[in-house]
Amino acid sequence: MIGIIGFGRFGRFMAKHLMEDFKVRIYDEIDSADSIRSAGAIPVDLSDVCKQDVVILAVPISRMKFLLEQIAPHLKENALVIDVCSVKIYPVQWMEKILPHFTSILACHPMFGPDSAADSLVGHKIFLCPVRLKTPDYRKIKAYLEAKGLVLIESTPEAHDRELAFSLCLTHFIGRGLSACGAKPLQMDTEGYKRLLHILNVVQNDTWELFYDMHRYNPFATKIRLAFMTAVQEIEKELEA
Repeated sequence: MIGIIGFGRFGRFMAKHLMEDFKVRIYDEIDSADSIRSAGAIPVDLSDVCKQDVVILAVPISRMKFLLEQIAPHLKENALVIDVCSVKIYPVQWMEKILPHFTSILACHPMFGPDSAADSLVGHKIFLCPVRLKTPDYRKIKAYLEAKGLVLIESTPEAHDRELAFSLCLTHFIGRGLSACGAKPLQMDTEGYKRLLHILNVVQNDTWELFYDMHRYNPFATKIRLAFMTAVQEIEKELEA
């Protein structure tokens, strides 16, 4: 039995796929029980969702620490807690500090979402870091994910955040900039411009909360963002020379 805390866009997307193989119970402090039932899952309260063998945390990064403090007293012995945050250093530190010693911990970041994987999971990447997890259990999880066609990337939280400062944070920053300057499809477009618009399409369905959180909680994001802005300013100076 799997429990999911959080029924936003990614929580719904994840539940849809997991329900193909497991019974899924969901807790969300905002979404109604009827909405969860209509998706085919079972709505439960917070204490009940914590009683499941696997508890997946699908909440905004800024709410993660408080949620961990809420669920810690209710988790069953040997429960596996999985986070799916788009940053890793801070969530891993919080989980190690707050969760009971008898729980297993897997840090996870599916590097896709409801839009990019709308047609299939096959070929999409997922980051994994077994923070506190027995090897046989970890092997089962990897085998399950590989059977779904996912490409596994095993690394450290620091390595994850360093790379994602470029591949995620900077991409979203550029996408927000394109949106703010009014970029849109044009009759006389170019292949390069269409590729730029693809970035815009990737980020436009994500919330501002996700955007703020990935920049606030990734310790490498500010440096990369400022380096990009400096580079743009230098290019502007060249044009004005």
